[in-house]
Amino acid sequence: MSWENVSTVLTTILYMVSAVLFIRGIKLLGKADTARRGNLMSSVGMLIAVVTVLLEKNVTDTLTEGLAKNAYIWALAAIVLGGVIGAVWAKKVEMTGMPQLVALFNGFGGLSSLLVALTQYMTDKSINVFSSVALGLTIAIGAIAFTGSVVAWGKLSGKLFKKNITIPGKNFLNALLAIAGLGGVVMYALSVADIADENVGEIGIIITTAAYLILGFTMVIAIGGGDMPVIISLLNAFSGLAAAFAGLAMSNSVLVVSGCLVGTSGLILTLIMCKAMNRKLTALLFSSFGASAKKGAAGEHKEPKSMSVEDAYLILEAASSVVFIPGYGMAVAQAQHAVKELCDKLEENGAEVSFAIHPVAGRMPGHMNVLLAEANVPYEQLKTADEMNPMMSNTDVAIVIGANDVVNPSAISDETSPLYGMPIINAFEARTVFVLKRGKGAGFSGVENPLFTNDNTVMIYGDAKQTVSQLVSEFSEE
Repeated sequence: MSWENVSTVLTTILYMVSAVLFIRGIKLLGKADTARRGNLMSSVGMLIAVVTVLLEKNVTDTLTEGLAKNAYIWALAAIVLGGVIGAVWAKKVEMTGMPQLVALFNGFGGLSSLLVALTQYMTDKSINVFSSVALGLTIAIGAIAFTGSVVAWGKLSGKLFKKNITIPGKNFLNALLAIAGLGGVVMYALSVADIADENVGEIGIIITTAAYLILGFTMVIAIGGGDMPVIISLLNAFSGLAAAFAGLAMSNSVLVVSGCLVGTSGLILTLIMCKAMNRKLTALLFSSFGASAKKGAAGEHKEPKSMSVEDAYLILEAASSVVFIPGYGMAVAQAQHAVKELCDKLEENGAEVSFAIHPVAGRMPGHMNVLLAEANVPYEQLKTADEMNPMMSNTDVAIVIGANDVVNPSAISDETSPLYGMPIINAFEARTVFVLKRGKGAGFSGVENPLFTNDNTVMIYGDAKQTVSQLVSEFSEE
């Protein structure tokens, strides 16, 4: 057996090992107590895959082609540059900036697949029809993931698209762009099959790239901020799908496996979050929920009652059960560590403490879980809405920290509300509800919350971190 055959067999085996590690790693990420091991296992799989790629013949052959064409030089430069940017960015980013950072990660994943496909198109002249279609789909999906993620980043960070934008005939325009882009893929495939001229293929690639870059923009720009957590998850699925198609075009099995894993897990998470919002994925893409501020039906106007920290402490001191319901406001105030301190004080005082986590609380999937894990809150204390709601009527105090839509009772009682039908955390059923907010504004979707004026609800205005820290101080002075 020649060394080339041995190399091919060894490469295949290493790719299979990487794929198994990816699959096992994803499985372990499903539980909190095994998540670290799963992350490590997936990282080892990726390391093996990267090293294997660098040892393939078409990469090692570049060693004899001079520095300008040496693949290792370019790979090392990319690793150093990307590593430095990533390290600095990760060090500087605040927890409130994580959702938009994740959105950009999705975009960069789509962009990388797009660039790989374009490079493959320019360098590989022996491509077949199947691979040409796969390359075209890689360009299409990668382009949508890139520009869509940039729009999501701009909306979440407030740096771009601050005002709500409505595109007349959005669905018709998007359909035209999608059809034009697919037409470009067909033109490219026909040129590869020698049915059309090579220039037709080049024009097709340009049409596909341009059409789907624009489609990513028009598809996301009209979707409101309230739906951004779901959009981030969907774009993550797109970036994985683009990688999978790139793997098909390049006959790279590990890229197909990893792309499919990211794509399917992202799609499953998207569907879970749609269910948590009582939304259909088609409605999310073809309508503009949350794009403008909305109010439910007008009712009796009541002013919310407020309370001092000292009075709130007296109620908490007598409580035997307390549930925290965090939202994006906790991330803004960076109050998670203070909340953990208060949790410890309550438990020392004999109270049973839980955390009710809604799937779309925050600005990205798992946002609240990440914050609370950072503060070392035991995973066992984190409950879903389905787990917590049956116990809410027996809860002495529910503390809502910066959450709004996920505790809005209009979702149950007001058929005119845009939130109607959305599963919520039934905070209103607790004996007493503390709402920690900076002011009286509505939530991210712009829907007013009647919970704030309920008879059993009191507002504690101010910075959540300072408020919680003051409550901790009150317990410490006992």
